[in-house]
Amino acid sequence: MYLHGQQLTEDDHFQDHIDADVPVQVYYQNLHKDIGFVEMYNRHFVKINRIFYSRKKHTFVSRPGY
Repeated sequence: MYLHGQQLTEDDHFQDHIDADVPVQVYYQNLHKDIGFVEMYNRHFVKINRIFYSRKKHTFVSRPGY
């Protein structure tokens, strides 16, 4: 599916992670902020652990096997 550490940018990436129940790590300015499962997403935000993260300000990374 996705490589460990692969950056997620497209809607399909987030939907795949929801469907496969694969965790996602969130970074802000190269600092780890959170890791968890995508609850929902839209073109502006990704919701992980009941927190909405901006798709413009944060980086999302696939963490299969975490």
